[in-house]
Amino acid sequence: MSDSISAPAAGAAPVSPGAPAADAPDPRRWWGLVVIALAQLMVVLDATIVNIALPSAQTALGMSDANRQWVITAYTLAFGGLLLLGGRVADLVGRKRTFIIGLIGFALASALGGAAQSPGMLFGARALQGVFGAILAPSALSLMTTTFTDPRERGKAFGIYGALAGAGGAVGLLLGGILTSYLNWRWCLYVNIPIAIVAVVGAVILLHDRAGHKDIKLDVPGVILGCGGLVAIVYGFSEAEPRGWGDSMVVSLLIGGAVLLVAFVFWQSRAKSPLLPLRILKDRNRAGCFLTMGLATIGMFGLFLFMTYYLQGILGYSPVRTGLAFLPMSVAIIIGSTQISARLLPKVPARALMVPGMVLAAGGLLILTQLDVDSSYVSHVLPAELILGLGMGLTFMPVFSTATSGVRPQDAGVTSAMVNTSQQVGGSLGTALLNTIATSATGSYIASHLTDPSKKDQVVAAGIVHGYTHAIWYAVGAMLLAGVCAFFLVDAKPQAARH
Repeated sequence: MSDSISAPAAGAAPVSPGAPAADAPDPRRWWGLVVIALAQLMVVLDATIVNIALPSAQTALGMSDANRQWVITAYTLAFGGLLLLGGRVADLVGRKRTFIIGLIGFALASALGGAAQSPGMLFGARALQGVFGAILAPSALSLMTTTFTDPRERGKAFGIYGALAGAGGAVGLLLGGILTSYLNWRWCLYVNIPIAIVAVVGAVILLHDRAGHKDIKLDVPGVILGCGGLVAIVYGFSEAEPRGWGDSMVVSLLIGGAVLLVAFVFWQSRAKSPLLPLRILKDRNRAGCFLTMGLATIGMFGLFLFMTYYLQGILGYSPVRTGLAFLPMSVAIIIGSTQISARLLPKVPARALMVPGMVLAAGGLLILTQLDVDSSYVSHVLPAELILGLGMGLTFMPVFSTATSGVRPQDAGVTSAMVNTSQQVGGSLGTALLNTIATSATGSYIASHLTDPSKKDQVVAAGIVHGYTHAIWYAVGAMLLAGVCAFFLVDAKPQAARH
């Protein structure tokens, strides 16, 4: 019997009078799920909501084109690099406590960013958001893991969580467009404050967790090696886009990050209280879920990245209309997660959902490889979104549930952090790799087709779309590779049978 099931009290242990008995499920756990979902939505929204506001923020604060990327990079560096530390701190200090600290810190950092009067102030606030997001995200997922252990309840809960993880980015684009168009760019940051206040109040009242595991010691060398390696890798990917993959700084960052991560794994095999216990990675189901998540995120970022540019730059959509155009995909993700995966996961093996999900997602992206300058939203983009969204909904929910199923309570935080880390690294790699491929293909197309200067605008537009479709083929490959990983590595039985 798995550790998480043999110790169901991990997510509902009494910390105050009136808390549920240790052997009984928390009667308010579904309201607690609402609180956790709010926090997760806030973190996911912030990955895309600022993208829409960036042009307005650049004008208002006088940012240079070279520096504006730091609004995004500062967040992704801190968030992706510190997730493992955040997950271990949650195990050490207690998940509820770090959850509340993360919420408060994220809200304060958002307020600082919204009030920014200079580029440096905004960059610093975004980095702080990333730091507290790295504390908040693994705490939220590990609270889910230790609160919902019954297979059917777990399916429903993780269906909702997976839907938010997949659909939150598209919702962020819509919300960012609305706030930027009808208020101003600062509200794309201020919007986190009321969400965080509601979540903090709800967490204090509704969430229960042990104070922490005193037998865990913080692995300082592991923090330096692991977090340093992740920061270098994420930074290298982010710099590959503007500098090129052959740039000496990019190469140094990627090689240095890889060396640090190899040293990190070596140290973890010898540390008395490792930051990332290797038993987590040795479990083939968890390793398969981490790989599937990373590869799927590469493909999914291909759609977000290129469709945002295509809808606004080629079809001439406004930011609000662009956000609305992504809503069908959000609906498809929610249906796939809550109405299909959540109902079937207790009865079928996880890969029976993940593999078809990745094939569907690849099929959705395949439609986008046929785009041209005159393609319409209804004929090309909409069907691609619906198919891709359904596929991601089928995949995300079983990934989150299977990766965190059966984990020891004292490892719940760092395991949750690994799921988030694979998602973050996949997103960073996808953005850098696909954008570089698209830019190169666009340049080659324009150079070979621009024979008549009077047709420059048409050739440039066609070249841009050609770059997008060329790069999306690689995203299709990433999705199919994710399906292969799920098929060969994830062999977990239906959750009801394991329970």
